[in-house]
Amino acid sequence: MLKLIQVLWPSFLVAGVAEVVFFTVIAPQELYLFGQPVYFSPIATYSIGFFGFWLVCAGSSLMTLFFQRTSAEINQSTSD
Repeated sequence: MLKLIQVLWPSFLVAGVAEVVFFTVIAPQELYLFGQPVYFSPIATYSIGFFGFWLVCAGSSLMTLFFQRTSAEINQSTSD
């Protein structure tokens, strides 16, 4: 449970900051997806954007946890 919190909480905070910065620069009505304008409401666009940023940030946090493992953790036998 601790590892889950270590991944989700920081990624939530960074996704919030990324959301604010991204949508300060780009209006939701100006977004295009595969060459077509996005016709979602602004709230839906903000929500989808936030969860997208959160997913990317959570992936970054997961990679950090993965690379912080010690050699003993990597080489331990799981067949005990």
